[in-house]
Amino acid sequence: MIILMTTTGRPQHRDDHRLRDLVQRTRDVTIATDLGVPRSTARAWLDQAPKVVVSLDVTDLKAAELQQEVVGLRRRVKKLTAILRLTLALLRSSGFTLTNERLPDGRGKIRILRAVDRAREFVPLRALLRFLRLSPSRFHAWRRMEQACALDDQSSCPHTSPHPLTPSEIRVIHEMVTSPAYRHVPTGTLAVLAQRLGKVWASPSTWYRLVRQNGWRRPRLRVHPAKPKIGLRTTRADEMWHIDTTVIRLLDGTRAYLHAVIDNFSRRILAWRVAETFAPVNSVAVLLDASRGTTPSETTPVVLADAGVENVNAHVDDLITTGLLRRVLAFTELKFSNSMIEAWWRSLKH
Repeated sequence: MIILMTTTGRPQHRDDHRLRDLVQRTRDVTIATDLGVPRSTARAWLDQAPKVVVSLDVTDLKAAELQQEVVGLRRRVKKLTAILRLTLALLRSSGFTLTNERLPDGRGKIRILRAVDRAREFVPLRALLRFLRLSPSRFHAWRRMEQACALDDQSSCPHTSPHPLTPSEIRVIHEMVTSPAYRHVPTGTLAVLAQRLGKVWASPSTWYRLVRQNGWRRPRLRVHPAKPKIGLRTTRADEMWHIDTTVIRLLDGTRAYLHAVIDNFSRRILAWRVAETFAPVNSVAVLLDASRGTTPSETTPVVLADAGVENVNAHVDDLITTGLLRRVLAFTELKFSNSMIEAWWRSLKH
């Protein structure tokens, strides 16, 4: 039994590997327990696989030879450390890095892969990639491309790119992509159109790749007229109302449905109601509450609503048919949106 001292000062017992091998061969734990080994440790040896231990009998070597060999190895380690420091200083001062930099030459990539393979016997792969400042995804992509002989950026492998595009074909693709005459044609459809016209025979993925790599911008011209910046504005109260429903998520995970009616002229909430469920009947109740507080007028109030199910249903239709209110749907019967009540929801929540 060997006793080692740890950094904490506590003794650490390490048994001889020959005793462990003897117990595993004979399946007799008493051999170890008679020598002071705990029974639990000896029984654990029986379940472990045999370990290969390489030992050196130092009795055959002289102390002077060992000391000379140690001195030579230390001198070699110091020399390699100095060379490594010089290499790191040269790389850092030159500013060379593989991060965000292209390495178009396939032979350079092959040299890096071979060097990494040789160094992996002594240094973990993650440490090597950190030293090279090379991401693992990029390294494994090089490994896959090496098997397909496609490490060069402009591959000459006949199996992977038998018909590369010529500069004239790339020029035609650039002209069609940036031409205002084809601004209404999507890029994928433009690739098919070029094949029908007999100009370029390339897949849509190739067109997308060229547009992305070269930063080509498709011409974007607005076809529709500019949207109005100012919505509806009334001249008196109770001329037009806005109704809508919003969902409020509570802290316990439940939801509350808030129905409200706002006046366009005064921007005052005329009526509101909170419900636990989404019921279209609440819209009718809110409209009735708002109509009770209106001032007598010759015109009927107009209710501007969206085309949601809470505003377009049988109950609201029955209320509209009575002549108490008139309903106008946003973006259906009117080009304006129901933005006033929606802006009030935004102010309420945030």
